[in-house]
Amino acid sequence: MLEVRDVKFFPDGRSVVDTIGIARFKVLSHGQRDGYHTAKIEYLEDKKVEGEELTELLKLHDSVYDQAMAWFTSLKDDMKSQIISHFGQLPAKDSDPQGNPSGPAWCWWLLAVLPLENKAQLTILAMTTLKDRLIAIRRVLIFVTRKRPR
Repeated sequence: MLEVRDVKFFPDGRSVVDTIGIARFKVLSHGQRDGYHTAKIEYLEDKKVEGEELTELLKLHDSVYDQAMAWFTSLKDDMKSQIISHFGQLPAKDSDPQGNPSGPAWCWWLLAVLPLENKAQLTILAMTTLKDRLIAIRRVLIFVTRKRPR
């Protein structure tokens, strides 16, 4: 689900709509009504963990965030500038990664800027545990870091 932040209209009839994702959902069924597409949906939220699992999750969260920061800062200045102008800065690390039902904002920012095929991106977007998402993001970061010529 998207929140519209801004709309710019151009004389030729085109427009640019600036949005930000606010909730994830799964389509259970779809149809049409009065010429509009409709769907029955189920909101997706991350499963929360406690105790030792939470301690491990916090370590993983911090580690993957540091890895993401290292990858981003290692990019060439022109690439960083393009990303920042389009997506904004990498969001700060969350003190409570389970505070948002969809997980930390920086994960979603990173998934938007990493060079991922749509199918891979959707697979990660659909995950409902932060641990699984962080592990997947870590794998992608390892891959893009090794792949890039130095």
